[in-house]
Amino acid sequence: MLEWFILVPLAAVVLLNLPGAEFLRRRGAVVAALLGAVQAAVVAATPAAVLSRAGFIDNVLHLNLRLTNLSLVMLLAIGLALAAAAMVVQPMLADARRRSNYVSVLLVAMIGMNGMVLVTDLFSLYVFLEVTSIASFILIAFSRQKHALEGAFKYIILSATATVFMLSAVALLLMMAGAVDFDSVAAALLTKTSGTMLPARIALGAFLCGLFIKGGLVPFHGWVLGAYSAAPAPTSVLLAGVVTKVSGIYALLRLTISVFPPSLPLNQVLMLVGAVSIVVGALAALGQTDMKRLLAYSSISQVGYIVLGLGCGTDLAIAGAIFHVFNHAVFKSLLFVNAAAVEQRLGTTDMTRLGGLGGRMPLTSTTSVVGILSTAGIPPLAGFWSKLLIIVALWQAGFYFYAGLAVLFSVVTLAYLLVWQRRVFFGQTLPSLAGVREATAWLSVPEIILAGLTIAVGLAFPFLANTFLLRLHGGY
Repeated sequence: MLEWFILVPLAAVVLLNLPGAEFLRRRGAVVAALLGAVQAAVVAATPAAVLSRAGFIDNVLHLNLRLTNLSLVMLLAIGLALAAAAMVVQPMLADARRRSNYVSVLLVAMIGMNGMVLVTDLFSLYVFLEVTSIASFILIAFSRQKHALEGAFKYIILSATATVFMLSAVALLLMMAGAVDFDSVAAALLTKTSGTMLPARIALGAFLCGLFIKGGLVPFHGWVLGAYSAAPAPTSVLLAGVVTKVSGIYALLRLTISVFPPSLPLNQVLMLVGAVSIVVGALAALGQTDMKRLLAYSSISQVGYIVLGLGCGTDLAIAGAIFHVFNHAVFKSLLFVNAAAVEQRLGTTDMTRLGGLGGRMPLTSTTSVVGILSTAGIPPLAGFWSKLLIIVALWQAGFYFYAGLAVLFSVVTLAYLLVWQRRVFFGQTLPSLAGVREATAWLSVPEIILAGLTIAVGLAFPFLANTFLLRLHGGY
């Protein structure tokens, strides 16, 4: 059944662009939102054994797809974030033709991301990653405004640089192992002969550089600001929610778990990069006056927590990192939907021009509080538990400095996000904003669903142990 995760969105793209399909094109955002929601529901409700069952199409096409615990988490996150982004499309893009074109590219990004998390070899991983990158470039530049084009240009240049690194790494591993599937490369790396050590280290370094760029980690984060803040609102939701998590972080998790053998130098590099990203992202967010720029820096910081947990390397730390990938997809998508709601009503995300919106937009204000508290790791919300797992794992492994740093910058995270809440929603309503109304249902519905999911996952945490969301004893 796994091939359907690629073929269904592909079929939707074809149907939306058939001659005479005007009825479907006008409802393209609804189609995309339903596809995302159905994917999330199928992943959450269907046993992995059933999803993994080979079907007729798989036997014909020989796609060599494989479902792992990590893949399940990513497919669920992709479905949720894509459904939220598709719902944001409807009120933010008024022209029906442009909206239809946008949705088609959105579905291409879905194909790329779903393919990435299911393939079993490095070259296919690269191919689907490039599909995602090209679609993301178009989505960033879609408005054709100066800042959007500038952000898209930075993204594509750095993405091309990452491509060079990753293709070079794939070539080295192919020469060394004679194959590029995960299992064969992992087996070859375990032999550790004198002839394979140097190429393996160069390949690992090249992969790390490429994936750090794709994941927007410091010091390779230069494209994140422009891409997140200047892109159309639904693009920001998708990029922050899942694109960087799939393109950079999923690939990093998959390679370090399944391909490259554990090593102390690798773990030290990951922990250092994760810690620096946490610090730089959080401190930079403190001085921002634009909602989307603040959330962009916040994303850099939160991804740092994931990489820090991965670098720790224990089962508990990796479980926490994977759980935080999911939680981040939910609460960061929620906060970008909140920003889109404000932008849709006021035409700006500049916090110096906002204030006192809580009384005019109570739902957006309330769900924003939920997203803020989860991002900062306040109990009992979902983000608290994933951060707690990472911090406890760091402490148990003897990395006391990193554990303390993670706690300290959770407080900093709370500080800058409370500034957001105060400047946008609290205080006296500015006279110029007295006529503002709550966001439309297209934005209110994803706000409610994502906030409810954040609360529900947090409250249900004791029952999640050893489910696919929280595999505490390996099996990723």
